[in-house]
Amino acid sequence: MESDRQGSDLASDERYHALVRRRSRFAWGLSAVMLAIFFGYILLIAFRRDILAMPIGGGVTSLGIPVGIGVILAGIALTGVYVRKANREFDPAFDALRREYGL
Repeated sequence: MESDRQGSDLASDERYHALVRRRSRFAWGLSAVMLAIFFGYILLIAFRRDILAMPIGGGVTSLGIPVGIGVILAGIALTGVYVRKANREFDPAFDALRREYGL
């Protein structure tokens, strides 16, 4: 199979470009979700502070604390989603192409 690929370059393989495009679209999509969550939280702080200041559970803790923790956990979860997809789909496909080209 390597003899079929002599003179060819992985960087010019359309399958490689398609895989890079899919990975990039996925990463940008997750980034957009995280930005929407983060900026939504910041906008809530800027314009509806009263919502985040509401006490919860009859104590002194306000709603802003669990919502802020939720923003952090969303970032961790989205990172986990990316890592899972990369490990299951993107990395094996890249490895298969590298092996095909003897890299």
